Amino acid sequence: MRVRDLGLVPGRLAAGEFNAITDVPGVLVGHTTLIQGEAVRTGVTAVLPHGDNLFREKVAAGVATINGFGKAVGFEQIRELGVIETPILLTNTLNVGKVADALIAYMLRTNPEIGLATGSINPVVGECNDQFLNDLRGRHVQAEHVFAALESAAGGAVAEGNVGAGTGTLCFQFKGGIGTASRHVDTYTVGALVQTNYGQRAELLFLGAPMGQHLLDEALPQVGGGSIMMVIATDAPLDARQLTRLANRSAFALGRTGSVGHHGSGDFAIAFSTTNRTSHTPAARINPPLVRDDALDPLFAAVVESLEEAILNALLAVETLPGRSGNTAFALPKDRLVELLKRYGRL
Repeated sequence: MRVRDLGLVPGRLAAGEFNAITDVPGVLVGHTTLIQGEAVRTGVTAVLPHGDNLFREKVAAGVATINGFGKAVGFEQIRELGVIETPILLTNTLNVGKVADALIAYMLRTNPEIGLATGSINPVVGECNDQFLNDLRGRHVQAEHVFAALESAAGGAVAEGNVGAGTGTLCFQFKGGIGTASRHVDTYTVGALVQTNYGQRAELLFLGAPMGQHLLDEALPQVGGGSIMMVIATDAPLDARQLTRLANRSAFALGRTGSVGHHGSGDFAIAFSTTNRTSHTPAARINPPLVRDDALDPLFAAVVESLEEAILNALLAVETLPGRSGNTAFALPKDRLVELLKRYGRL
């Protein structure tokens, strides 16, 4: 289930064909989901800005750290150089090193010049802590799982909920997961994908309605605060500074869902432009004119709307999932949600 399956149309801007980050032309998404025995509930999600060689044809990018309680890899070089040169991978906290290593191996395999005829590589990896359901210490995501996510990445509809890096996560102390959405702005598209693992139950807002405070009697795991990874894609020609401005707007989307940015919440955003590309060979750079700064407001709105809907889609797409040590993460109860949406005039 997704937000629009309830008959709701969030925001003012029109969604894309799939209402997904893959509505941005060229963007691909792949997942590897690991559900094994009673204690393995994890995975990896890959977002590819385009299907060509990213090292040889880098995309302009910016990042934002709203709260730095997390293990993001590659952000400092993005801040310094303003480009992404690998796929973006999402996983769990203690698997970041192994996933980054696998991503490096993948890039070395397809770029034999790295480390010999040219420089090194900047892997981009984000994470959320899925230890409530998953055997985090087991570090179960292996190189073959990373390769599978990368090689299965595709356009079109994107699997949401208990998949990939969202397999074992929570959101507002309900089951969380992967969510996505998109918006059209004139001739451009903005898309978002999230790995949700943040929020206290009482804070949850659903399209402005204070749902969480009415759902405290539902099963309430004694964890919360968590983290969120937010990936923003657009085909609008923007430079790194402008993309950083888009990434910074992710905080407003979190606020719309009720987040206050808890001490232990790692809240990170990555934004990239598929049309502002830089060849690894300096002589080859041809890009369209950039969008003017005074024309960015509709893109800011698209970021906030698509991220908010992506988070709500993640909450609705999941299913109740048992995990390690007898823990169970329960899905947001759809019947009570509908009742409350009607009470608050949303339906």
